[in-house]
Amino acid sequence: MALSTSAREAFLAEPHVAALSVEAEPGRAPLTVPIWYQYSPGGRPWLLTGTESRKLQLIRAAGRFTLMVDEVTPRLMYVAVSGDAVDMVAGTRSDLQEMASRYLPPQAVEPYVEMAEKEHGPQTKVYLDPQQWVSLDLGSL
Repeated sequence: MALSTSAREAFLAEPHVAALSVEAEPGRAPLTVPIWYQYSPGGRPWLLTGTESRKLQLIRAAGRFTLMVDEVTPRLMYVAVSGDAVDMVAGTRSDLQEMASRYLPPQAVEPYVEMAEKEHGPQTKVYLDPQQWVSLDLGSL
């Protein structure tokens, strides 16, 4: 059964690891990679990625991408949201802290942020303008 707007937005707001999919070069399948993201119901999902990454180059070229999150235990449910890539801006330390806080226990946030700043280099914050939604909830199995 398809999810209601409020249910799919609530599910997307949970701290899942998303699969990001973006068109690649002609003759290649789309690039699909796991990624952390941030989302609040009614807002626009956003992510951070390396300013020099292939992923960002492909997002810029395509102008759009998809995020898909799923859960198979204790229920089978997924939400995919696609749309235009908008508002690409320089990522900040505060963005990195917010993202890390979504996925990591409090004591791991600052060590992760310090490592990410050293190892990953400059980040770009990319917003998704949600335009197409696909969702399903098969309930508990």
